[in-house]
Amino acid sequence: MKFEGTDKYVATDDLQMAVNAAVELQKPLLIKGEPGTGKTMLAEEIADGLGLDLIQWHIKSTTKAQQGLYEYDAVSRLRDSQLGDEKVKDISQYIKRGKLWEAFTSENQVVLLIDEVDKADIEFPNDLLVELDRMEFYVYETGETIKAKNRPIIVITSNNEKELPDAFLRRCFFHFINFPSRETMGKIIDVHYPNIAQALVQDALEVFFDLRSIPGLKKKPSTSELIDWLKLLMSDDIPDEILKNRDATKAIPPLYGALLKNEQDVHMLERLAFMHRRETSS
Repeated sequence: MKFEGTDKYVATDDLQMAVNAAVELQKPLLIKGEPGTGKTMLAEEIADGLGLDLIQWHIKSTTKAQQGLYEYDAVSRLRDSQLGDEKVKDISQYIKRGKLWEAFTSENQVVLLIDEVDKADIEFPNDLLVELDRMEFYVYETGETIKAKNRPIIVITSNNEKELPDAFLRRCFFHFINFPSRETMGKIIDVHYPNIAQALVQDALEVFFDLRSIPGLKKKPSTSELIDWLKLLMSDDIPDEILKNRDATKAIPPLYGALLKNEQDVHMLERLAFMHRRETSS
């Protein structure tokens, strides 16, 4: 099986090569890139493209590696023992299986997404080294070893919020998703809106990439924000002339709330527009 993208996801040649290399080498695929470049969606589309089930483990700042294996509810067992409940004799009743356990014991190969690994504590990746290497882990409470029936295709995403340990990086196949070129972005738009007017696309892309090129923006608009913005432009029937013949003294594009996500960037564009008005009036 080779991943070649899907009808819903435009995968560049180098991204397809990275996915297939990770599968061939049986290594986790570590995907980095700025937010909104489709890292999480990639795992979903790999599963779809290869006809496999997807198991998703979304990481939070409080997530511990052990939760991906299993959690033992000792408090509930103690409470039940005090109440004389017979099920306390079966300790497995108090073990909650994690996403890795679920992936390892699946009858068929699955895609396992470990999403935004850099959100967790710095030790989180190191705590999974042995399990990802050996594809097995030991359950101390029951004395059993859980081994992968079929090695899952593991996709790990990171937004580069913190550095990942070298030992973890060595065990992964790495790929950085570059921000899409104008041509690739046009293909992505066609996937989402196949019937969109091409004149609107060209004018919107001009505004979008001009906006991204402004130095000092705290949060550059991403692919997902462009898709949202286009949806609004189509639904509100914004005249083409507003984008094509936009006034430089009004630097903020229409419906800018879909593109700009903080007040600092809005104020920056307002200042640029003000400075441009002063230059043209003098």
